Amino acid sequence: MTDAPPTEPLFSDDAYLARCTALVLAVTEKGLLLDRTIFYARSGGQPGDAGTLRWAGGEAAVPEAIKGEAGAILHPIAPGAEVPPPGTEVGLAIDWTRRHRHMRMHTTMHLLCSVLPGIFATGNQIGADKSRLDFDLAEPPTKEWLTERLNALVAADHPTGTRWIAEEELDANPGLVRTLSVQPPRGAGRIRLVRIGPEAAPVDLQPCGGTHVRSTGEIGRVEVTKLENKGRQNRRIHFVLGD
Repeated sequence: MTDAPPTEPLFSDDAYLARCTALVLAVTEKGLLLDRTIFYARSGGQPGDAGTLRWAGGEAAVPEAIKGEAGAILHPIAPGAEVPPPGTEVGLAIDWTRRHRHMRMHTTMHLLCSVLPGIFATGNQIGADKSRLDFDLAEPPTKEWLTERLNALVAADHPTGTRWIAEEELDANPGLVRTLSVQPPRGAGRIRLVRIGPEAAPVDLQPCGGTHVRSTGEIGRVEVTKLENKGRQNRRIHFVLGD
């Protein structure tokens, strides 16, 4: 696997791709390696995508895509299940309902960062039903205040977008990084920025490899359900989305 080529992550440029075709490069103990994929691999607090692979004469479920080495994305298959050999063309289909919930949740986390300017996130966990984001924050606002601010940003229907910058540009602008627990991946020479709002005056701008909705209006109703004290300076913010 150390010599395997990186998987082309189609979701980085278009998070709305729910189907595609790809070529099987290798079959490993941890999963299938494909030349490209729409499956987001578990990382940064966002679960990996689940879905199905289909090929001539067979199909297999993928419970959750995971990261391999050197930019590879692996597609685990249940033990004992039939797998396509290298060189096979396969059709990929993700569980779109689950993925879209993750996209709405992840974009909401960026909005939470925007309403707490200058405060670093210390951890997070994205789920389809509920999510949480931790901050290095002694005295957080009330959950009612946070809920109101988040829903105002949702209602404003701010567009989202991405662009790439050189690692040196990030080094020159360290304030772009809003997390203490997860740092942007290095080594590829470039970093992906996710922007919410207009380019000239973004609501939020930070490095991120996850998937997001096209505009905040797509998130729907947000409710902050609980604030937890997880240490002297660590506060955990729980939130859910409407259906």
